[in-house]
Amino acid sequence: MTCFSGITPSGGATLGNYLGAISRWARDGRPGDLYFVSDLHGMTGAYHPQRLRARTRELLATLLAAGIEPEQLFVQSDLLPQLGALTWILECSCSFGEAARMTQFKEKSSAKGLEATPVRVGLFTYPVLMAADILLQGADEVPVGEDQAQHVELARTLARRFNGTFGDAFVVPRAVTPPAAARVRDLADPSRKMDKSARDSVGVLYVMDPPDLLRRKIRRAVTDSLGRLEYRPVEQPGLANLLEILAACTGKPVREVGAGFGSYGDLKEAVAEAVVDELRPVRERTTELLAESAELDRIRARGAELATARGAHRLATAQRLAGVG
Repeated sequence: MTCFSGITPSGGATLGNYLGAISRWARDGRPGDLYFVSDLHGMTGAYHPQRLRARTRELLATLLAAGIEPEQLFVQSDLLPQLGALTWILECSCSFGEAARMTQFKEKSSAKGLEATPVRVGLFTYPVLMAADILLQGADEVPVGEDQAQHVELARTLARRFNGTFGDAFVVPRAVTPPAAARVRDLADPSRKMDKSARDSVGVLYVMDPPDLLRRKIRRAVTDSLGRLEYRPVEQPGLANLLEILAACTGKPVREVGAGFGSYGDLKEAVAEAVVDELRPVRERTTELLAESAELDRIRARGAELATARGAHRLATAQRLAGVG
C-alpha cells in the first residue's frame, strides 16, 4: 500500500504546510509511502526559473530536515523523461470535456488580474500531469483536500479507461481524507489560509523565517476588541487562529490552551515562543543541508534513481500496450 503526496514550491514552506502536512508525513508515514517536490506544477503560471530552482532545493531540504526518510523523497522534474511520455499517453486518453471541467482551471483562468497574462496550456493540462505523477509510482492512496479531489478522480478515470481499453497497466488510486490538522490562517487576514504563494507575506509564518521575524509577525496578528480569551472561531477568528496554532505546537486541546493568559498580548508571546521552538530544529537542519551542497545533491540523485526505477516497468507496459515505444 503506497500513500503518495507532494508539495509545490510556489513559495517557502509555511507553518501551515509544516503542521498540516510535512510533520505528519514524517511522524505517521509508512515505509512504502512517497513524497515529492512538485516543481513542474509550479510552472503553470508566471514564475522565475532561478527562484523555482532555489525553492525546490529548499523544500527538499525542509522535508529531509523534518525527518522524512531520503528513500521516500524525490523531485518531480528529475523524472521528466518518464512523466513527459506518460502524460502524453494519458492526454490521448482524456477528453477535452473532462479536462475543461476541472474546477481549479476554471477558477484560476477566470481570476481577476489575469487579463494581461495569457492563461497557459499547462494550467489546463496539469491535472493530467498530476495523474501521471500518481499512476507512474503505482500509488494506492492520495491524501488530498477538496480542491484536489477532482484531480484524483480524473486519475482514477484515466487509469480505468486505459486498463479497460488497452490492458492492465495502472493501479487505480483512491483519494483519502488526511487526518485533521490545525487550520492555520493568515495572521493579517484570518478569513484566508496561510498561503506560501501569498503576495503579502506580513501574515505568513515561514519555516525559514528567523525567530525575531516570527515573533514580530505574531505580535502584529489581527485579533479583535472583545477582550475575551475564548475559542470562538466565528466571532473571534483571529484569536481562534492563534489558539489553534498554540494547540498544534503544544499538543494541548484548543479549548483549553488559552487558560491562564491575562491578555491578547500575553497569548501572542506564548504563541511566538511555541512557534519558534517548533520550527527551530527544522530551520537549523534545513540550513545545514543547504550548506552541505554535495550531500543534498547525492540524496536528490538517489531519490530520482529510486523513483525512476519504481516507474520504469509501469511506463514500459503502458507504452507497449498503447502501441508506442
